Amino acid sequence: MSSSSWWRNHEGILTTFYPLFLGQVVSFVRALLSFASSLVANLGVNTPLSLSFFTYIALALVYGGIMIYRRQKLQIPWYWYALIGFADVQGSFLVNNAFQYSSITSVTILDCWTIAWLMILTWLFLGTRYSPWQFFGTAVCLGGLGLVLVSDAKASDGSAGGSKPILGDIFVIIATFFFSMSNVGEEFCVKKKDHVEVVSMIGLFGLLVTIIEIPIFERKSVKSVKWSAELIVAFCGYAAASFIFYTLVPFLLKMSGSTLFNLSLLTSDVWAVVIRTFFYKQKVEWLFFVAFGLVVTGLLIYSKTC
Repeated sequence: MSSSSWWRNHEGILTTFYPLFLGQVVSFVRALLSFASSLVANLGVNTPLSLSFFTYIALALVYGGIMIYRRQKLQIPWYWYALIGFADVQGSFLVNNAFQYSSITSVTILDCWTIAWLMILTWLFLGTRYSPWQFFGTAVCLGGLGLVLVSDAKASDGSAGGSKPILGDIFVIIATFFFSMSNVGEEFCVKKKDHVEVVSMIGLFGLLVTIIEIPIFERKSVKSVKWSAELIVAFCGYAAASFIFYTLVPFLLKMSGSTLFNLSLLTSDVWAVVIRTFFYKQKVEWLFFVAFGLVVTGLLIYSKTC
């Protein structure tokens, strides 16, 4: 059998499973991001904007360099990228800051709140239509996320893995709104134009926003940082993982859309449980597993009706 015949016979299977495989790669990288961010927080450093700074500068240099080499002009007005970059920075700032107050498991599962925002935004601005079963599946997911809030509210003795878990949870929920705006804007751009332009502009405007906001929000925190080998490794790990994350996301958005992309990230919760249990030696409350079960059930209902 020739390679072309093999491809034709298996094209449908590959087309179906490749986005799922790529989604799980992105999910694992996202878990590494959460781990690096939580490690920085556990080392007593509260610099969420500075943590993202190195990501944006790497994206701007690498992908901006490719654009300069190509002598490529912008195909989408710069102000759209400015809005996407601003939303992305605020989302990263809030979710990285949430690790100062809440556990890695709560942050990663509540990050799925992005799905609800995405359904609203894609319906309003991209014309995406959802079936009643898809809405029901999303509602089940949100029911699971509500249990996380209940679990953290009950954990007044610090067993939630954070000093102020509810405050951290609120930060994450607000962050998901900014991430949903960024995801929808990025999905629109990558489906219309070149992904190199999209990633480079997110890096550029993300860098500009962080340069403006760091002196305002983190000047004292940055000055008080006591650098150690472990902290440097955490910063470098976050920058490397996030660079890979931003590189892969446009491909997944182009193939499957922002809603399925965020649904794929649900499996990062499993990695968060592993990290919390074996690295931080913290107990995971039974309500979390009920919540995760509801989220997975909602995902199955949603995906069966896609």
